[in-house]
Amino acid sequence: MSNPPQRPPQPKLELPADLQPVYANLVRISHSPVEIVFDYAALLPGSGSLRINNRILMSPIGAKLFLRALSDNIARYEAAYGEISLPHESSLANDLFRSIHPPDQPPFEPPPPEPPAG
Repeated sequence: MSNPPQRPPQPKLELPADLQPVYANLVRISHSPVEIVFDYAALLPGSGSLRINNRILMSPIGAKLFLRALSDNIARYEAAYGEISLPHESSLANDLFRSIHPPDQPPFEPPPPEPPAG
C-alpha cells in the first residue's frame, strides 16, 4: 500500500506590528503579457480626483489563483451571511459615465415652406 503524497509545509505569515490597513473602494486593473496590475484608490463623494494608494503586481498565474481564492471566499461568505446584492446591474460604461449627460438638444423646428415656383 502506497502512502499519499505529502503536502509541502505552508509558509508562516507574519504581520508586522506597525502594518497599517488601507481602505480602497475602487480598483483599476490593467495588464501586460507578463503581469496583472491592480491600482487601488478610495473614491470619496464630491472628490474631483483619485489618488492611487496601493499598486499590486501579480503574475497571470498568481492573479488567476487569487481570483479562484476570492471566488471561493465570497461563496463561503454568502453561504454564511446571505447573498451580496449589488446596487444595480448595469454595464461598466454606465458605471463609469452615468454622470455625463449629452447636451440639451434645441427643440425641433420644421424648415419654412418653400415659396411656390412661378
